[in-house]
Amino acid sequence: MGPGGLQDATKLIVSELVTNAIHYAAGPIGLRLIQHQVLTCVVFDANVISPRLRRARTTDENGRGLFLVTQLSRGWGSRTVPGGKVIWAEQELASTPSHTRADGAV
Repeated sequence: MGPGGLQDATKLIVSELVTNAIHYAAGPIGLRLIQHQVLTCVVFDANVISPRLRRARTTDENGRGLFLVTQLSRGWGSRTVPGGKVIWAEQELASTPSHTRADGAV
């Protein structure tokens, strides 16, 4: 599956990570999507506090974002950088057959 098959999951991951950055950080926010062996979503914000996975109760209004990112990604993490932190999430890109004909047959 190429990046097109990841659209819904990628939109949700981006939405959660950027929303967290807006909610918890002041200052500039950056977003990068990098396609290499995996699709990596990278969000920069000016807050140095690392996010943490929470266990939300059914009555909680918040606390499910990183749980969703965990479910939709191969892995995620964060690290401090000059001026703040970056948080990243990776999604698998399935390889396509190398000998595919124009009509889609292998």
